[in-house]
Amino acid sequence: MGSAHSDRPSDRWPSDAPDPADSVLALKILVAGGFGVGKTTLVGAVSEIRPLRTEERLTEAGRGVDDLDGVERKTTTTVAMDFGRITIREGLAVYLFGTPGQDRFWFLWDELAQGALGAVVLADTRRLTDCFPAVDFFEHRGIPFVVAVNRFAGTREYGPEEVARALDLDPGTPVVLCDARRRASGKEVLINLVEHAGRVHAARLLAEVSPVR
Repeated sequence: MGSAHSDRPSDRWPSDAPDPADSVLALKILVAGGFGVGKTTLVGAVSEIRPLRTEERLTEAGRGVDDLDGVERKTTTTVAMDFGRITIREGLAVYLFGTPGQDRFWFLWDELAQGALGAVVLADTRRLTDCFPAVDFFEHRGIPFVVAVNRFAGTREYGPEEVARALDLDPGTPVVLCDARRRASGKEVLINLVEHAGRVHAARLLAEVSPVR
């Protein structure tokens, strides 16, 4: 008489393999925006791990290239990317890639955008036009994004509707106010993006499977 096979998960799953119940869904999110808007600050504030940064000090030679109006105190700049990780909830982790803000580093954006669920476009109302290139980049590639207005001290505040009109955003693109220095505020931005991206991707999938009439 042959031996009976156990139905216990421990008997069916190899001891040296990861348990499917422990699997984590990993999402890739970009953090983009103009020069000095707070991308590195946001990634560092929300990341559970020590963020990987590729910053270099600003030099006198770069002052003729980088516009420092409104960010005169900035002394470093991202030259490749920032990287961080955050757990939104059990089973859902987000990998953050902060993009460089200057025009001369935009060739990296296409590589960073591969496989991204969506993006956060950080905006500074003192330099709102600086985020137009990021908005255009994600709109043209169909990548869902939210605009997060980083609230700098001493600046005039504008409501989400005003910012959406100024940027001529597509209807339904969320605009949220945030403080890039605060973990709770940054996490709320990411939750808004994940929810928005989920709605966009679900609508696209529904459109693909719906019969053409």
